[in-house]
Amino acid sequence: MTTDYSADIAAALARIADTLDAMKPGAGTPAPALTDADAYHWDAAADALIPVPKVSRVPLAMLKGIDDVREILLQNSLQFGRGYAANNALLWGARGMGKSSLVKAVHAHINGLGEPGTKRLILIEIAREDIEALPRLMRLIAKEETARFIVFCDDLSFDKDETSYKSLKTILDGGLEGRPENVLFYATSNRRHLMPRDMVENERSTAITPGEAVDEKVSLSDRFGLWLGFHNCDQPTYLAMIRGYCDEYGLVIDDETLRARAVEWSMTRGARSGRVAIQFVRALAGEQGKAI
Repeated sequence: MTTDYSADIAAALARIADTLDAMKPGAGTPAPALTDADAYHWDAAADALIPVPKVSRVPLAMLKGIDDVREILLQNSLQFGRGYAANNALLWGARGMGKSSLVKAVHAHINGLGEPGTKRLILIEIAREDIEALPRLMRLIAKEETARFIVFCDDLSFDKDETSYKSLKTILDGGLEGRPENVLFYATSNRRHLMPRDMVENERSTAITPGEAVDEKVSLSDRFGLWLGFHNCDQPTYLAMIRGYCDEYGLVIDDETLRARAVEWSMTRGARSGRVAIQFVRALAGEQGKAI
């Protein structure tokens, strides 16, 4: 008598299929549990939003030397918070000139206004290495009706042979799903086109169709409606930054001494920027026995 194992085989295959489904990225992932936090970090491995209780940021008014881009990003973010049309933004340019600081400051400023009718604005940080998981994050927050989201990637760039930028292109502009109406994407980069210049030139010189090879990657930056450029500051702006920080934190120093010491500080670092300014202020605060 022949034993029929077909039922056992079918049951085993069903269990294997269920296991494979459970292993898929995002499988069975519930909607994000949003607490009272205004900022979160996206944990791509766990498909979870991790609350950030205290964001490292400075007041919007303290950001000096970037008045034009500050007003543009603030207006764009206000429109978004009010439920109006707004653009994704790429903040590019010189290091240490306040690109990421501006994003965080604008977010806090808008939430602090408490405008009637403006929905809660939530900042979600996504690591550059997790860009491929961006579509999963979008699906998680797309149906959230109590808030609007700014997804923020700091220091975004792509090197040769990377393909994760394709996930971002699909989200920003195109694809069947596209970008949910309750989400904006802000990114900072030292590179205007998110790829190094020598890489662009190399692709042009070696590709069979140079224009197409370069355009595929360069076109990513075209999908940002706002390009906000940050440039190295002059000495008066650099000194104004330091004076603003000193006044904010209650540090006592006369203008002549501040100028002499701040100029010397910038010369030892070979640069003038917001980052160099706050580093000087931290050193000064330590000398005066204060924490900032």
